Amino acid sequence: MTTEQKKQIADQLRAYVEQKGSGNKAANSLNGVSSATISKVLTGKWETIADDMWRSIAAQTVSAEAKGWQVVKTRAYEVMTFTLASVQGDSLTAAVIGGAGSGKTEAIKNYTAGGRNVYHLVCSEYWNRRTFMAKVLQSMGVTYSGNTVADMMETIVDTLKRKESPLIVLDEADKLSDQVLYFFISLYNQLEDQCGIMLTATSNLKARIERGLRLNRKGYAEIYSRIGRKFVELPLPNSEDVAAVCVANGVSDTKAINRVIDEADGDLRRVKRSVWAKVKGGAR
Repeated sequence: MTTEQKKQIADQLRAYVEQKGSGNKAANSLNGVSSATISKVLTGKWETIADDMWRSIAAQTVSAEAKGWQVVKTRAYEVMTFTLASVQGDSLTAAVIGGAGSGKTEAIKNYTAGGRNVYHLVCSEYWNRRTFMAKVLQSMGVTYSGNTVADMMETIVDTLKRKESPLIVLDEADKLSDQVLYFFISLYNQLEDQCGIMLTATSNLKARIERGLRLNRKGYAEIYSRIGRKFVELPLPNSEDVAAVCVANGVSDTKAINRVIDEADGDLRRVKRSVWAKVKGGAR
């Protein structure tokens, strides 16, 4: 790994530490990166840091722009960012749904990188209650000594109550099991008016909650009530959005842009692949 690459990674890490608030909090939120290693990177003491560690730091702190991709403020991006700011600023609760490839996660990542006390978790099907709370604590950069679920929950609540306008974003929340999703109710009950909480997912989340309401399943009426009995729906990318992404990332030829639009099918991931292919192939 070259010195120039290491400098770029060190700059990324410096911005990440600033966002988290301290080197210790940054270390606690990263996998396999100690506070001592962070200190060495930021102070230029690189001699004992292996290339694998540099790559690990880069992978966990890199932004889309650092990878050479210019993020465009599409209509969905603007709605997502406005909703995040509103939920955080007023300590609200909301559920946002958007199609796969609508750009919601990229907007969340950029919002998280630009603000303090925002904790973004990308949920998974395999999470149980303990895994979920461990992920919340890790995102906040908090170490905990308690062994029980109750101890972990108490640490989360106490930590968030000491933060100024904190925001928890549970991305891909439709992947959570019912037992884990119920923690959303517990968090709300203990942090109402003190912490913003947002659920984001595809339309599967809306369908799941509506089905739970019809079947009178435990907890679903409470979840629906706490999100204000509505879902914020993101608009799909239109031709103007896709064209703006193309131009921002080096594709300016009208015919090439129209081909990307035809291939997009409302999915910005497909747009990204098409644009990369055209840029690398020399299309403009």
